[in-house]
Amino acid sequence: MTEQTPVQGPLPRPSFSLGDAVAMIVGIVIGVGIFRAPAVVAGNSGSEAVFLGLWLAGGVMSLIGALCYAELGSAYPNAGGEYFFLRRAYGGWLSFLFAWARMTVIQTGAIAAIAFVVGDYATQMYSLGAKSAAIYAAVAVVLITWLNIIGTTQGKWLQNILTTVLALAVIGVVAAGLSATPPPVNVAAAGASASSFSGLALIFILLTYGGWNEAAYLTAEMRDTKRGIVHALIIGIVVITVLYLLLNYAYLNALGLEGVKNSKAVATDLMKATWGDKGALVLGAAVVTAALSTLNATVFTGARTNYALGRDFALFGFLGKWGEKSGAPVNALALQGAIALALVLLASSTPDGFQTMVAYTAPAFWLFFLLTGISLFVLRRQAPVNADPFRVPLYPVTPLLFCGMCGFMLYSSVNYAMSLDPGSIGAIVGIGVLLAGIPVMFVAKGKA
Repeated sequence: MTEQTPVQGPLPRPSFSLGDAVAMIVGIVIGVGIFRAPAVVAGNSGSEAVFLGLWLAGGVMSLIGALCYAELGSAYPNAGGEYFFLRRAYGGWLSFLFAWARMTVIQTGAIAAIAFVVGDYATQMYSLGAKSAAIYAAVAVVLITWLNIIGTTQGKWLQNILTTVLALAVIGVVAAGLSATPPPVNVAAAGASASSFSGLALIFILLTYGGWNEAAYLTAEMRDTKRGIVHALIIGIVVITVLYLLLNYAYLNALGLEGVKNSKAVATDLMKATWGDKGALVLGAAVVTAALSTLNATVFTGARTNYALGRDFALFGFLGKWGEKSGAPVNALALQGAIALALVLLASSTPDGFQTMVAYTAPAFWLFFLLTGISLFVLRRQAPVNADPFRVPLYPVTPLLFCGMCGFMLYSSVNYAMSLDPGSIGAIVGIGVLLAGIPVMFVAKGKA
């Protein structure tokens, strides 16, 4: 594919410390999934030990993937993240399709989905009418995008603040759960299928752990480009795993496995059981905080791929401009926000905007996740940008495990999304938008 000469001008500055990167990773991963997924996982776990073991397994599997990304990020630090890895491994055509998918499906769909969670929980505290969730979602997208357009420093500090508040909120829920009197154990229920679980449980757990890969987009802005991303990923995944185990143990202590299984809002039920209605209100604020934290981090990292696309392809050259004063890709952020707003509008006409947007993004996300994992084998044969980069341990077993996990999740996400009526609409539209990138690619190919 014909690509343009790299755009000259201001470049990303190494302004991220290890603590900033860890806060960004934790903020992206610990979102609303931990307040939704446990009930599904409990319903597919045969015992409390299996339930907690699956959450630990999810952390281990995420760490395996993080180690693979750590090698890629350490060897090839670039603001384009996965886009850059795919481009070096497979060429411009696949990296273009990835950037197109991320700009129109993966990242913007995730932004819209997270914004709907903000809207859903904000509506529980104060409704704005029939379209209250969509209104709150649109306002969240506009405000967070604007704060990131102002500058990287503002976005970074906002993320640190939101992540701190989120961590305190999760600790509060954990404290409430641990202080509760455990319910009586249903011996008959506990004895049935005590060691069994279904693949659906792991699907939801891995989705709840998802997002750590966004750290790849921070490599060009980290002060330590060789080992900083490695330390940030490992510390971030360990912190997240510990918090998830504590939170799920608190759920079990307060409600028991059957109580978690039968709950549609497990954290709300936990807070009502321990602190009453006021506790449920505190939880609503905590979930909104979690969603805003995730939204800010997702907006921040998502625009970096659009920026890389603009620097490589003349058709999108306006995206490849870095704001010297703001220290942010202003045009890339603005376009990303506009697309996310359009998706909010689209999803507002469906029964469940959040579910529609999850189905919209999932198949494309896991497809390119798998291709990125395979790229590690290809790039191992090339000279790295950094001398003496981090190498994933137990190669090639570790990346093979990661690729197997991605293949399973790709199959599962398509199968699960297409089994739901609202989700099937989202999945079909998402696949259609992804395929629409093929003719756009040929147009970009002819641009100098």
